[in-house]
Amino acid sequence: MSPTVSVICISFNHALYVNEALNSLFGQTYDSVEVIILDDGSTDESVKNILGAIEGKDVKTVFHAKNHGYTKTFNEGLALSSGDYIIDFALDDVMKPDFLKKSIEKFDAVSDKVGVIFSNADYIDEAGKVIENHTESLMKKGMIKEVPTGDVFEWILKRYFICTPTMVIKREVFDRLGGYDESLAYEDFDFWVRSSRFYEYAYLNEVLMNKRKLQSSMSSQRYRFHFNEQMNSVFKVCEKAFHLVRTKSERKALQERLNYEYRQCIRLDNHVLAEKYRLLMEQAGVNFNPLSQLAKFINRA
Repeated sequence: MSPTVSVICISFNHALYVNEALNSLFGQTYDSVEVIILDDGSTDESVKNILGAIEGKDVKTVFHAKNHGYTKTFNEGLALSSGDYIIDFALDDVMKPDFLKKSIEKFDAVSDKVGVIFSNADYIDEAGKVIENHTESLMKKGMIKEVPTGDVFEWILKRYFICTPTMVIKREVFDRLGGYDESLAYEDFDFWVRSSRFYEYAYLNEVLMNKRKLQSSMSSQRYRFHFNEQMNSVFKVCEKAFHLVRTKSERKALQERLNYEYRQCIRLDNHVLAEKYRLLMEQAGVNFNPLSQLAKFINRA
């Protein structure tokens, strides 16, 4: 029998997109799928549209009266799941028909050390128009020359290269990590750091997902405010990474990450968090002059 894939679908004010998202899930060419849908306190017509889309379908549903936050909501869905593989699916994205089938086939073709399969994706706007390709965009910007695979822990510290909704994850990975860290405002950086320390990653070089880019998305808000939950979450993950590094090259990658995040805090006048980074940088062996760092931003202003 084919292994079961549990798709944990999360909606928050996605009324305009849930029908397309769920139709793409129900139209998969892979049959052994467990669907768990959680609406996290939407104030639009998301719940109404979800109920219409799942009529006659065998799915599990949870509808929150109030917003619980993404990480906590996902963990609630994870606790309800029973599949061998887990997918975190936001209900504004769109799966290609062979997303599940090809991802599971990829697991069959790689080492048992692999805990996560990820693939390429197209970014779409509110209207569903393709605006750019994930991997091509990273290469054009010079962020990567090729997609890292295998032991990607050091790469995770260096730069962003994984399109989160394309990930298909072995259940044992979440069992080891205890799900998402509910103290964080968002999940992907923390998940990558912790999981890549213990599991390898494999890449499927096909566009199997349309990732919707919305102006209201958390990633677009990350550095917009001085004291926000996203910036604090990044620091918490960096603290975790500090205790997970093993090699000189990994420590160097962490030092570069800390220096970058420190400079963002200075740029946004978040001096409380900047001081926390400064102390962590000292522990990590970073040699830097805070005054010269500040002067760089003053000169650019």
